[in-house]
Amino acid sequence: MDVFSEIIVTAVDKAKNAVVKIDKYSLISGKERLTGTGSGFVFSSDGLILTNAHVIENSNRLNVTLLDGNEFSGEIIGSDRDTDIAIIKIFGSGYTPVKLGVSGDLKIGQLVIAIGNPLGYQHSVSVGVLSGIGRTMRTPGGQLIDDILQSDAAMNPGNSGGPMINTEGEAIGINTAIIPIAQGLSFSIGIDSAKEIARYLISEGKVTKAFLGLMTHEIEIHPRIKNFYRLSSKKGLMIIGLENSSPASRANLHEGDIIIEFDGGTITQSVDLTKHLIGSKLISRTTNMKILRQTKIVDIDIIPVERNAA
Repeated sequence: MDVFSEIIVTAVDKAKNAVVKIDKYSLISGKERLTGTGSGFVFSSDGLILTNAHVIENSNRLNVTLLDGNEFSGEIIGSDRDTDIAIIKIFGSGYTPVKLGVSGDLKIGQLVIAIGNPLGYQHSVSVGVLSGIGRTMRTPGGQLIDDILQSDAAMNPGNSGGPMINTEGEAIGINTAIIPIAQGLSFSIGIDSAKEIARYLISEGKVTKAFLGLMTHEIEIHPRIKNFYRLSSKKGLMIIGLENSSPASRANLHEGDIIIEFDGGTITQSVDLTKHLIGSKLISRTTNMKILRQTKIVDIDIIPVERNAA
């Protein structure tokens, strides 16, 4: 076997027993019918599974199938449509939990592997390269999801909820969307953000979030600016879009501004901002942020509001 193939096979072997097929059954005219199929992956020894919220929404019953063919009933632990993340649980055996990696250290161009059940073809594998990190994506429902990984790994309906893994077999993202009219554009939620959301879903069953109304993208800060202001980080979040009548637009933020600090914490990637916004501590509270506007550092006061549930 060639070296490239051996890398892929070894990584898939480490993760494949964690990947599950999720069949969703809903009540239609009083009768239970199969209304959707997606993917997920076990990440704990007690059967907790990460998947997409849209995979399980409006379900009356969830049927979870492991690689060995064993089937179990899935119990919903928590779901957050705003971030399209959900956690379900099975009571059984025959799986091996996948190790959760780190998405904040990913580099554009590195090899990524998607595993899922596209169009019902169970445990299908596709390979690609990471095309972008730290992006913001708008869902079909209009919500903005941060910390999005872009790749060219082939995905189709049914891949949703499955893991994006690295060559070590670690889950680095949750596959969530494709653009049907485009080629080579697939998107996954970074596992760092997923971990934060999962923590709240497991403990509370829901997630309260502050809302700014920003679309951002991770960017390198010019070395001269970094050195001039003695910044501790070489990266920040560039604003690429603002929602109308949002806290961000009211705070007079502009497209092209680069967020470098928020509520006293350094911002270098999407998950840094996500961590600040999860929970209710900043809702309706004046919060300071530092931005780079062209070549100057500007202090901005912003008042986050509670994000309405999707």
